[in-house]
Amino acid sequence: QVELQESGPGLVKPSQTLSLICTVSGGSITTNNYYWTWIRQPPGKGLEWIGYITYSGTTSYSPSLKSRTSISRDTSKNQFTLQLSSVTPEDTAVYYCARRSLVQGGGFEYDYWGQGTQVAVSS
Repeated sequence: QVELQESGPGLVKPSQTLSLICTVSGGSITTNNYYWTWIRQPPGKGLEWIGYITYSGTTSYSPSLKSRTSISRDTSKNQFTLQLSSVTPEDTAVYYCARRSLVQGGGFEYDYWGQGTQVAVSS
């Protein structure tokens, strides 16, 4: 059973960098064809894809967040990390890490999720 767990500060000041870690258990982040993803949900809004890091270490980011986002990994700890710089109150959200898996037909699904962590941006 794969489990994901987010960790990090619940409060970040404006203009600072938000840093979150996702610790994965029950499976390796280097296993082929899995993409390790960050997603957030601002209050009262829908889910927003932030980006991912693949099993081979390739990254991809949302165009709207790309200039402020970095996703990295520590394979020795089976963790991947989100850094979002120059945060504003608009970055307040519940942040989730999730595993994206291929499905038949060429599509994909998010089959495992962390429980989510609330991050508030406020002075």
